[in-house]
Amino acid sequence: MAFRKNIYKTPSELAQMVQPGLATAASLDAVRGGVRVGVTTLELDALAERAIRALGGEPNFMKEPGYHHTICTSINDEVVHGVPGGRVIEAGDIVSIDSGAEIGGWNGDAAFSFVVPDPARVALVAERQRLSDDTEQSLWHGIAALASASHLGEIGAAIEDYLGSRGSYGILEDYVGHGIGRSMHEEPSVFNYRVRDKGPQVKPGLVVAIEPMVTLGDIDTFVREDGWTVVTTDGSMAAHWEHSVAVHADGIWVLTAVDGGAAALAPLGVVPVPIPQ
Repeated sequence: MAFRKNIYKTPSELAQMVQPGLATAASLDAVRGGVRVGVTTLELDALAERAIRALGGEPNFMKEPGYHHTICTSINDEVVHGVPGGRVIEAGDIVSIDSGAEIGGWNGDAAFSFVVPDPARVALVAERQRLSDDTEQSLWHGIAALASASHLGEIGAAIEDYLGSRGSYGILEDYVGHGIGRSMHEEPSVFNYRVRDKGPQVKPGLVVAIEPMVTLGDIDTFVREDGWTVVTTDGSMAAHWEHSVAVHADGIWVLTAVDGGAAALAPLGVVPVPIPQ
């Protein structure tokens, strides 16, 4: 597989990606604070948009042809690309939120999953919470692998190995991570599973959005009539976690985490280094 030479950013370009990453993080924090029983997904969308615009950014999802919202809201058997609307959040739902911001022509992209408490269905909530937690940790294992990887393919191997150690999960193959920069979706593809192709070299200037999408069942999906929402064919629950991560001369930095990923990477023996400004 051939890769364009311009997948690697300059130090100056990396520095310009810090603010859109922080605006993306702020939008997800706003949604975290607003997720509760009775809230509509459109209300969550408004929270995210306000947070991005307050920091001088624009919602980059709105720049996707035909999409008119700040976030994607995917619930239960919806894996990714769910469209905000009048759907009301219910107790026990597993809700995946994907968001992105653009500032100065540079992009951020991140996602998290949240399980709404339900005292009446403790076992169900525990199963969905474990799915979300394991998906999140697979993301951090992938990011930790990036810190010492020679080629990008090592990230997918780390994600697959971690999830395999936690149980029998489905890792989506039709949807994968990607490069990010001037466009929200750029080369190269970032697989969440082991592939033969080693992928491009991991070296300063590489910026990727790593995003495992994981189910409790099969990996087969279909797209709803809205043309966006990706749903598991077998009705199994799904989780989605994502961060945009930069490789620079001194190490890695998680652009869409306020602390650069320090807290989550510490148990994995990785210390992220801020991008020089």
